[in-house]
Amino acid sequence: MTAVREATPEGRYGSRSKDERADRKLRVIGAVLGAALVGVIVWIGVDYVGGTVISAELIKSKVVSDERAEAHLEVHKDKDAGGFCTVRALDAEGGEVARKDFRFDQHVGRVDEVVALRTTSRASAVELLGCTGGGSAG
Repeated sequence: MTAVREATPEGRYGSRSKDERADRKLRVIGAVLGAALVGVIVWIGVDYVGGTVISAELIKSKVVSDERAEAHLEVHKDKDAGGFCTVRALDAEGGEVARKDFRFDQHVGRVDEVVALRTTSRASAVELLGCTGGGSAG
């Protein structure tokens, strides 16, 4: 007896159906869009962390008189970076009696400076609100 070989059914073994091809395309598109989303998130994170070019610490503060308070700030920044720090004074009840922005454009990486605030009434505390980089020293 001789064996008769029949042809395999169309699309059964070696070829993909249209649905399988469409599924593969969707998976590839999803992978590309997912990678792009991860890239955007990483870029935003690096920009957020690397964008901070100035930071400061309030070393001590002193109430000089009913109309004046002083703050000793230590500012760390890039040598050529500029920026400002906001300091405010509070009265005994916690109300704000002074607020001032101090600009730091020196061509050094560390600035140690005593700044003065003119208050509307006697202050009982001085606090550093924060610093923002911006501009250049040159």
